Amino acid sequence: MNLLIPLYVHPAEDPGAWHRLIRAAAHTYGVVLNPASGPGDAPDPAFASVAGALREAGARLLGYVDTDYGTRDAAEVADEVRRHREWYAVDGCFLDRVTAAPDGLAACRGLVRSVRRLGAGTVVLNPGVHPAPGYVRLADLTVTFEGHWSTYVSAFSRPSWAARQPPGRLCHLVYGVPEALVPLAVRTARERGAAVCGPVTGEPPNPWVELTPALTGTER
Repeated sequence: MNLLIPLYVHPAEDPGAWHRLIRAAAHTYGVVLNPASGPGDAPDPAFASVAGALREAGARLLGYVDTDYGTRDAAEVADEVRRHREWYAVDGCFLDRVTAAPDGLAACRGLVRSVRRLGAGTVVLNPGVHPAPGYVRLADLTVTFEGHWSTYVSAFSRPSWAARQPPGRLCHLVYGVPEALVPLAVRTARERGAAVCGPVTGEPPNPWVELTPALTGTER
């Protein structure tokens, strides 16, 4: 089971969720660390602790950085990636709100090159929709859907180029999934060509505050 886990809750607020995630680390594609909509201004000991435990359990750690659809200065983005690596020893980065437009491709290519030079071994791009085809070639994983379950089942479509991509390069993040339908969400992602997924039951404004039920029963 390849699950991408954005768990956006402080370890002190829900230590149980983080402990369950650590026990189930082997069943994840990666865990997105997001202490303060990014790395924050200073290291957070609680996040450093869970990051260390997750690493020991074999998880791939990805530092969250918001690109604001390509409007943030690339140097600021790179600096946040650097801080994630220095403070939490992450393996890579989760670049959120990446622009999907063709005219943003060159800038995104330069950004990915810069974060890889900083040591990001795994780069995940999250445009949340199917971007111009070139974006997928830049990253190890691209999130081509982020949205509500109701939209996922009623209005999802994929362009022909996406159907030709290796499933392991694509991810679907779906929130608002009824708990009983979480296994169906995992199967649906696979059927739609995404080998990596992240179905959660939560709703906006922060649907990622709880751990996905897809990990239930996988803990060591």
